[in-house]
Amino acid sequence: MQKRLKIIHDRIQAAALSCGRDIKSIKLVAVSKTKTTAMVREAIENGQTIFGENYIQEARKKIAEISDSRISWHFIGHLQSNKAKYAVKLFDMIHTVDSIKLADELNRQAKKINKIQKILLQVNTGMEISKSGIPPGEALDFAKKISCFSNLRIKGLMTIPPFYDAPGKVAPYFKELRKISGLIKDEKLSNVEIKELSMGMTGDFEVAIKEGATLVRIGTAIFGERA
Repeated sequence: MQKRLKIIHDRIQAAALSCGRDIKSIKLVAVSKTKTTAMVREAIENGQTIFGENYIQEARKKIAEISDSRISWHFIGHLQSNKAKYAVKLFDMIHTVDSIKLADELNRQAKKINKIQKILLQVNTGMEISKSGIPPGEALDFAKKISCFSNLRIKGLMTIPPFYDAPGKVAPYFKELRKISGLIKDEKLSNVEIKELSMGMTGDFEVAIKEGATLVRIGTAIFGERA
């Protein structure tokens, strides 16, 4: 795993340098869903500090077993509002807020434990029926509504683009997310600090970096193919 992590970091650095970006502005989220606690610990031993989980029940067990305050846990899967109370207790960042109902429940649960929950708004830039997320044309209005929740902080946006065999074909979807982030930032809304763009996975993260990604979500290239 040490070798795989080094290769990823070298590729992130090369992509950043190719477009004049500071490597420090890009963070690696190791997608640890379905991976064992032992594998996560190995990644930690090799310097990885941010992990992305998709399933609440699996994450609860893993986070409790690892119990390391140096580690930042991000929720990157589809979140149902009835799981919000667990999410705010477990995760530093929730990438997938895509409805007022979910935001309202996250805000309510965060208030109960006196927490300001950092979130990203998920935008369906590819307008795919199979994927969650707000339509691009509704993102600004959605951000305005969410900004009213005192225990949530919108830190940026997230997207999962359509899958293509050629990574370059996803660039327009990443460009769209960056454009939307600029529109929201220009509004100077309360409780909104657009700093993060969560986009790019194993097959296309270099393209995402060139389009402004600050959080790249990589699993396969770190942990290997799914069993």
